[in-house]
Amino acid sequence: MNSLSIQLYTVRDHLTADAGETLERLAGIGFTQVEPFGLVDFADQLAEPMARLGLSAPTAHVKLAGADLDAVFSAARRLGVGTVVDPMIDPARWSSRDGVEGVARELREASARAADQGLRVGYHNHAFELENRIAGVPALEVFAEAAGDAVDLEVDTYWAEVGGESAPDLLRRLGERVVAIHVKDGPKTKENTDQVAVGSGSMPIAEILAAAPQALPVVELDDFAGEIFDAVVASHAHLAGTPQGA
Repeated sequence: MNSLSIQLYTVRDHLTADAGETLERLAGIGFTQVEPFGLVDFADQLAEPMARLGLSAPTAHVKLAGADLDAVFSAARRLGVGTVVDPMIDPARWSSRDGVEGVARELREASARAADQGLRVGYHNHAFELENRIAGVPALEVFAEAAGDAVDLEVDTYWAEVGGESAPDLLRRLGERVVAIHVKDGPKTKENTDQVAVGSGSMPIAEILAAAPQALPVVELDDFAGEIFDAVVASHAHLAGTPQGA
């Protein structure tokens, strides 16, 4: 798999201690793309090592709803980010149609401003956007319809399954709107430390990738009970289709 990224939240403790060394380790594993989090806060630390190592950031996580969008867009342009993704919006807003449509309206407005900067806006789900249903439809799909093509989707496939949806089926329903997917593995519980290296849990990884061939796969572990880089190496090896240790 040539196109593969990693959410830097996975290695957040290492990143905070030494961003340059952490990115060097990721590049050494074989990653050529990364997904920053806390974009505005981390842009200064990431700019030089990303440029030096030839790492790109097609997507990045940053708060959009109620945020200083000028600062967001400035940081995105500095790192060459194409799509800025709001990682989570207040779960209470996803429990009613009015709430979901309000979220969609806010991100559409952010999208209009982003377009002037040559940027796209997206949203990343957790479990509650699937658990909450509006007239029997998962709130995330209600959001997708209300937001329209102005807002991209980054589907966290693990949290989709935790939220009660088949991730492959959800991806097929959402179609081309999905520009990136979080690929993670584990027993589909809400305990983050239960997560494991991609390919060693119960997620239907091959089906997920086949259901969204247009989407950028982004490796992520919210947490891990062991040494996180062991899981990162194993995840990359599994997704790249190369034997571990090769």
